[in-house]
Amino acid sequence: MKKYLLSLEELDTLVEDVVKNFSSGVVILRGDLAAGKTTFVKRAVKCLGIDDEVTSPTFSLQHCYGDRIFHYDMYNKGLGHFISLGMLEELEKDGLHFVEWGDDELAEILNSAEIKNMTIDIEKISDDKREYRICTH
Repeated sequence: MKKYLLSLEELDTLVEDVVKNFSSGVVILRGDLAAGKTTFVKRAVKCLGIDDEVTSPTFSLQHCYGDRIFHYDMYNKGLGHFISLGMLEELEKDGLHFVEWGDDELAEILNSAEIKNMTIDIEKISDDKREYRICTH
């Protein structure tokens, strides 16, 4: 596990490293409300040169940016609902998939399906600082 303590101004360095070294697979983003999960996705989309507006897919479940960036949110309905809609198959598509509010059970499913994934836990330390804990599976 790698840990980073970064300000929002320093976040782009981490985002660039993640998208450069993890160009296809699932990034599970975890953290409390307002920890910075959607901000991480916004920075990643921008880093990849896509000008789309990034918003949390809390109520729509999935947003797509460009043709290879996918953004999901499991906050409202959970993993069971996500699976019941057949969304796990979406995660097999070539591209970068960001899943907000994913959990260890999702990581286990992805591992058993041999889908490359990483988990980023984000903890708000102060208004300007976040700790990012990254674990690649």
